[in-house]
Amino acid sequence: MSGGVLFEFVQMGQVMRVAAIDEVTGTEVFVITPVSATRLQMERVALAKLRRKLGDPEPPPPPPTGRYA
Repeated sequence: MSGGVLFEFVQMGQVMRVAAIDEVTGTEVFVITPVSATRLQMERVALAKLRRKLGDPEPPPPPPTGRYA
């Protein structure tokens, strides 16, 4: 993806329909998430699905932070 991504959020009862749209290609995907999820979690799931559809490689996961006991 070389351009930006637009997100649309529509609450339907106890679930949220999140659409992710690639600005360059107009490709759209949507996911259904619980309304209890954070906005960031919803966007990450939708963005991952959009990347898979476009064939983009997923970025590596962020390094762990914090201390472990």
